[in-house]
Amino acid sequence: MKIAVAGGGYVGLSLATLLAQKNEVVVLEIDEYRAERITDLDSPIQDEYIEKYFDEAKKGERKLKLRATTDYKDALKDAEFVIIATPTNYNDVTNTFDTSAVEDVIEKTLKMKDDKVTMVIKSTIPVGYVEKIRKKYGIENIFFSPEFLREGKALYDNLYPSRIIVGDETKAAQKFAKLLQESALKEDVPVIFTQPTEAEAVKLFANTYLALRVSFFNELDTYAQVKGLNTKAIIDGVCLDPRIGTHYNNPSFGYGGYCLPKDTKQLLANYHNVPQDLIRAIVSANRTRKEFIARDVLKTNPKTVGVYRLTMKSGSDNFRSSAIQDVIKFLRGEGVEVIIYEPTLSDKKFNGFEVENDFDKFCERSDIILANRLENELRDIASKVYTRDLFARD
Repeated sequence: MKIAVAGGGYVGLSLATLLAQKNEVVVLEIDEYRAERITDLDSPIQDEYIEKYFDEAKKGERKLKLRATTDYKDALKDAEFVIIATPTNYNDVTNTFDTSAVEDVIEKTLKMKDDKVTMVIKSTIPVGYVEKIRKKYGIENIFFSPEFLREGKALYDNLYPSRIIVGDETKAAQKFAKLLQESALKEDVPVIFTQPTEAEAVKLFANTYLALRVSFFNELDTYAQVKGLNTKAIIDGVCLDPRIGTHYNNPSFGYGGYCLPKDTKQLLANYHNVPQDLIRAIVSANRTRKEFIARDVLKTNPKTVGVYRLTMKSGSDNFRSSAIQDVIKFLRGEGVEVIIYEPTLSDKKFNGFEVENDFDKFCERSDIILANRLENELRDIASKVYTRDLFARD
């Protein structure tokens, strides 16, 4: 069948690649250059498995029926499913996600006047959004299916999903779940069909729990640093409890990336008039951690602080809302010079900060180098590096 995917980011492109193994998939992009790259099977994002699948398809070793376009009529015409994977940034003024891009796709799809099409929202949305949209447009052929992907490993997580959740119980919902199952490599994937609102809640609560876990081990680390204790020894002892486990326990400068900061804020906003303490604490704990990191760095009295990579994790080229950005803003406010080493940037400035992409010059100019995650090239200058990466992994 023909499937349209609106948005060629981590979510959209990984789903498009997954489904293009057995279906005709057209990605609707707003950027002509990105659309051309996708059609040429040249990934515009850094993702190990997308790049691998694209390379194999170009060599004729794998079949992928995939192309991209900026023409919505071309993308949406005759599509049985329209998957919406456009950005929904959090608006701190309105205290909600900006869903305008999602609604733009919905309206364009409705203009096509195709009663057979089913719209599936993959963008993260507020709890209750699908019900609101169904009433607003007088439609039923739309539902939400949350994604649970890691940046840099999005296609892998679609090939080996932990679960498939579809916020609808219609035949179309069952067909969509089957599409995902058939294209995955993992067998016997758990599938849950819910009402739209429950599916929306699953997404926000799952990401907020992950943010909670990150914040817990960061605050454990803060305590150990202040008290002069061995953080790693404490974490090892705590996490050998099988009820706790050794995953997601590596300290950092704070949780960041595209999803966790905005999803925790949205869930907090959804708690309006509902008693809570914990959700608010998860949001504020991240701000407290970043300020602690900045103040800890200031204790070394640096004249120039070097920032090694803006990205949050290895294997990703995305640094939207990375925790380090708030740390360096705090340092600038204290009058410290900050220079950034970020090979993915060609500009000489980033948000007013100097970018120095000659690694040797960067190291020479920096009194201290902040690294959220350690990389091999930092080993020779370990004495200059400030990090809380205790396990050398994400």
